[in-house]
Amino acid sequence: MSELEKVIGHTFRDPALLQLALTHGSVGYESQRAQADNQRLEFLGDAVLQLALSDMLFLRLPQANEGVLTQARAQLVSTKALARIARRIGLGSHLLMGRGEEANGGRDRESNLADALEAVAGAIHLDAGTAAAHKFAAHLFAEELEALNRGPLDINPKGQLQELIQAVGTEPPHYEIVGAEGPDHAKNFVAVVSWRGSRLGQGNGRSKKDAEVQAARAALLNPALSELLRTTREQ
Repeated sequence: MSELEKVIGHTFRDPALLQLALTHGSVGYESQRAQADNQRLEFLGDAVLQLALSDMLFLRLPQANEGVLTQARAQLVSTKALARIARRIGLGSHLLMGRGEEANGGRDRESNLADALEAVAGAIHLDAGTAAAHKFAAHLFAEELEALNRGPLDINPKGQLQELIQAVGTEPPHYEIVGAEGPDHAKNFVAVVSWRGSRLGQGNGRSKKDAEVQAARAALLNPALSELLRTTREQ
């Protein structure tokens, strides 16, 4: 595991923790024997990364309000984003998994890669503490964090909302025009966006498209979105 330790910037005092972080549940399933896997470390690592990135975003974006910070963090810890980082460091080649899972593309499956990256974060936290886990997060997310400083977060609200939702499920957000006021030449449309039965945002605009964009922007700033994404991902 020394090659991976160099890439992630942490040498384990207890190498068994790293091995456990890389062990997929299919190992025990195929062997039909009790086999510890990385699910508990994934649970811990999710919280570790949330805290580390919250801390870094708070310091890097001093003018951002709570909604923007929540949106930025959700982007960073989405399954798609975590899998992208895992691929960048070659994490898939180090995973321990059953032959069936590997044959079905398990080493490049986004959920496996994201889970393993979170598990590694949890393992580092147990091995060396919070400071080491924060250092790990700062190292691996440096490129993504730097990108936040280069431009606004809401250039394409509908696209950003779609990306966040697609990272945890296949059901797309639903937009609905619920009202229109004014004369034909100066109508003001009202749109709402919902997902999985939850109404997440409402927006007004001079066109239906503009109203939907404003609804998406409101959804991205809604703290309920982050909670809904988290619970959906855990299901």
